[in-house]
Amino acid sequence: MIFKLINYISEYIPLTNEEIKAIAALIEIRKFKKGDVLLKEGMISKTSYFNLKGCVRLYYLVDGEEKTTFFYTENQFITSLRSFTNKAPSSHYLECTEDCILALLPYETEKLILNTFPKFETFSRMILEKELGNHQEMLSSYIISNPEQRYLDLLKNEQELLQRVPLFQLASYIGIQPESLSRLRSRLAKSTS
Repeated sequence: MIFKLINYISEYIPLTNEEIKAIAALIEIRKFKKGDVLLKEGMISKTSYFNLKGCVRLYYLVDGEEKTTFFYTENQFITSLRSFTNKAPSSHYLECTEDCILALLPYETEKLILNTFPKFETFSRMILEKELGNHQEMLSSYIISNPEQRYLDLLKNEQELLQRVPLFQLASYIGIQPESLSRLRSRLAKSTS
């Protein structure tokens, strides 16, 4: 499974045999079960992850209600960035919504790799820029789109989530109640038939 990560990195930067061996030696691969919590609110994140298989959900607890803001699927890095880089308590949760296989990148390992192989700084910057762009688009959609448009965008861009996560989490993700999502889905199904 480590070769999935190596292949992913190779799409951005060329890797030498020495770098491939270092990645294979330094990065642990671990299986997690559906429902496993990787990070809880108030904890300090000491590890970031690369998703090799499965789905991880980022959510907040607001007045006892879970508010899902992101799903991480295969070939995505999973990081509580502020907590991981600033050693600050997390304000959210990271939970496996499916059985997962994740590559673990503890803070100390990341620093060791970046210090030993400086070109990984370039890779890190490229990934951060990509993720920042994704988050910027997502934030914009909540400001300029209504829930129906966000659902249609979900169908267009992330349709696999419909089969992978419960509808109540998808409803939270697009900013509506589960009952409203059911009505929206029924209305859209009728309009296309």
